Amino acid sequence: MTDQVKINRGLKGVYFERSGVSDIDGSKGELSYRGYSIHDLATYSTFEEVAYLLIHGELPNLKNFAAFKAKMKKARELPTPIYDVIRAAKDGHPMDVLRTAVSALAALEQESQNVGEEAFIENGIRLMSQVPMITAAHHNIRNGRAPVAADRNLSHAANWLWMLKGEKPSEDTARLADVDFILHAEHGSNASSFAARVTIGTEANLHGAIVTALSTLAGPAHGGAAEDVMKMVQEIGTAENASAYVKEKRAAREPVTGFGHRVYRAEDPRARHMREGVKKLGQEMGAPEWYEILQAVVEAMKPYSRHGLNVNVDFYSGVIYQLHGIPMDLYVPIFAIGRMPGWIIQCLEQLRGNILIRPLTLYNGPDMRPYVAIDARVG
Repeated sequence: MTDQVKINRGLKGVYFERSGVSDIDGSKGELSYRGYSIHDLATYSTFEEVAYLLIHGELPNLKNFAAFKAKMKKARELPTPIYDVIRAAKDGHPMDVLRTAVSALAALEQESQNVGEEAFIENGIRLMSQVPMITAAHHNIRNGRAPVAADRNLSHAANWLWMLKGEKPSEDTARLADVDFILHAEHGSNASSFAARVTIGTEANLHGAIVTALSTLAGPAHGGAAEDVMKMVQEIGTAENASAYVKEKRAAREPVTGFGHRVYRAEDPRARHMREGVKKLGQEMGAPEWYEILQAVVEAMKPYSRHGLNVNVDFYSGVIYQLHGIPMDLYVPIFAIGRMPGWIIQCLEQLRGNILIRPLTLYNGPDMRPYVAIDARVG
């Protein structure tokens, strides 16, 4: 039987469901949300509008958008015991603290237990506002500072930076964070989204699925690329060292962080927007060398692009965070903040016409054999 079954390890190339959310053309390097090009959304839209689009399926009119933003801003609050949870776990990794706090929210907020489409949307909107609050509160608490209260007059991205740093960001800085969230908002059946759908398949609630997604994103093979890129840039040191670094890595058959993607064979379409952000922010902050190192690595990697080793979005994200003075262990939580609407709509899609996700594994262990009593076993 083993010879008759095709194994698709990692479920590579396997379609398990239909989805009307994001369309990824890996060969052309194209990405769209609900039929809208990621380039148009990153250029003209906002994270709040993209979140509405992903969750509701269409871009909002002025009335609907005002109501949606009002809900997100009203939800900028955490139960007092959550701050106690954060303080108790303050020495942990930010992803562990975030996951623990979201799990605690499920126990503290009665409405989190509600299931059904309307409940998922309401719980999702609330969680979108609470996740950045948890991350910012933890960052301040672990550094001996009081959490910064949310500002309901600011946009989602600007309020995140305000809560994190205690100072109002410039318009350009807030916009760059906004674009970062847009680019990370949704990306098909990636590991964390698939894990969330598996959880919903068991008829669990949305909070449980988000805890699953956060646990999956925390793995370095999924969410850790931006942090690894920053470590690489620091190791290279100067643009002049990039070529030798790449040659050494390739000679040793080791990957160059930030290149290649599970679905893209061409350049990740999200990368260009982050590239311009790094260049502009580096110039503004008097640190153009980071961008120069990145571009030198890109140039050194050009001979390998025909093998699908093109730059991905995480190649630039880490340097942007570094320029903002954000610690590396916050890079994955920032990814989670942006991915929230994608997780929510993936869970909603799973909820509609739900089915338990239960793939098979092909047994290749010993043949049937007799049980031997423990006192008669040899060895």
